[in-house]
Amino acid sequence: MLAAIAEGVSIIEGYSTGADCASTLGCLQGLGVTITSTEALQGRDLRITGRGPRGLSAPAGSLDAGNSGSTMRMLAGILAAHPFSTTLTRDSSLCRRPMRRIITPLERMGAVLDSTEGRPPLTIHGTTALSPVDYLPPVPSAQVKSAILLAGLHADGTTVVHEPLPTRDHTERALASFGGTVERVGDAVRVTGGQRLVGRMLRVPGDISSAAFWMVAGAALPGSEVIIDGVGLNPTRTAIIGVLRRMGAIIEVTPDPATDGEPVGTIRVRHGAPIAASIEPDEVPGVIDELPVLGVLATYGGELRVSGAQELRVKESDRISAFADGLRAMGGHIEEAHDGFLVRGHKRLTGGHVDARHDHRLAMAFAIAALGSTGPTTVHDAGAAAVSYPEFFTVLDALRA
Repeated sequence: MLAAIAEGVSIIEGYSTGADCASTLGCLQGLGVTITSTEALQGRDLRITGRGPRGLSAPAGSLDAGNSGSTMRMLAGILAAHPFSTTLTRDSSLCRRPMRRIITPLERMGAVLDSTEGRPPLTIHGTTALSPVDYLPPVPSAQVKSAILLAGLHADGTTVVHEPLPTRDHTERALASFGGTVERVGDAVRVTGGQRLVGRMLRVPGDISSAAFWMVAGAALPGSEVIIDGVGLNPTRTAIIGVLRRMGAIIEVTPDPATDGEPVGTIRVRHGAPIAASIEPDEVPGVIDELPVLGVLATYGGELRVSGAQELRVKESDRISAFADGLRAMGGHIEEAHDGFLVRGHKRLTGGHVDARHDHRLAMAFAIAALGSTGPTTVHDAGAAAVSYPEFFTVLDALRA
């Protein structure tokens, strides 16, 4: 998205093959951005010709964000600054995702957004006269923060987003990589409008949320060791490492030499004796995507209590309910709460039939749980993994070999 509104050409290496990222490319192409893609050894390499600030074109029709809440929310921030109307559509899963959390701040800035009772599809009526905003999101969310910052990049003045609980800072780092200026003072992130971004050559690090499944598998199975190269070590994303250590995993982290923008390195994970642990509300934003697979680790003989994670109920599925149903179907012990769950691994899972409910993270989490079951497990809707990690089951087979 930043390459699309920058000036000049950007080369992005290692772009994900996942469906969510493909949705982003499709939406940008629908807005007149020229993008060429070539298959690479790891992911795709992209060449994007930027159109400059407010340089996107009105689309010929609606744009399909597919299953990607990230695409819809962040692109809405950019479109709020363009003087035309755009409708972002979705699949059946995304239609349940709450959008009022971006509608409110973007409308305060001067755009008009239409929705169906705060849910997709979303129509953005943009304006070239955006005003800056000083905003405290009611729910900690990197997507919401990013939408506001991307709109603020085009506003007349300085936009401020307050974060009592820090969320991932990829947008801030990426803005700096493209020549922008972002400031953090205490809990406030500030961006001044009128900045012009410049095209760059950048490499996308391996996604630690995808690596989390291999980290848990390595920690869970006796005798296992997994080494993951080139994975992103952004400090706002590495809380999972501390949680895994608390749960008994043996982990070594080796950072690569200084890199531009996003820190990268190698993670080595080995099995350790399982330990009971808890994840408190202030930790949840840092591990929100990894919570189901961390719950899976507890089924291997430990225990995990999670609280303050009500945001899981408005992901691709109600992840708390769907995760609980799946573990019970596999013979696990899980207690469901309105804002989390408690998993006790006092006995091995037996396997069974589980439903991923169109949720990529649940499809992969149930597969890792199945590795320790005494019987076979069938994961229905396992193809949902392609949303973020199409190669997941191929890599799983290779690791098991």
